[in-house]
Amino acid sequence: MVRTIIGLDPEEKRWLDHRAREERVPMAEIVRRAIHQLRAETERREPPFDQTLEKTAGIWRKGDGLAYQDKMREEWPSHP
Repeated sequence: MVRTIIGLDPEEKRWLDHRAREERVPMAEIVRRAIHQLRAETERREPPFDQTLEKTAGIWRKGDGLAYQDKMREEWPSHP
């Protein structure tokens, strides 16, 4: 496990100390749980890019995707 130093507002530190005492766990455990929960919520809303690629691979059914891109780009104005 990697150790990390974080800065907290005094009020947040008091809350964390209190919560850790209530649950009889180290403060680090409370922080780990919070990070785990935040990460899970974020990934539910915004799945990792590689996961999105896996889920969407092969959904284009209108022929060669690269040829379609090239055709669309031909419509763009040229830049000098």
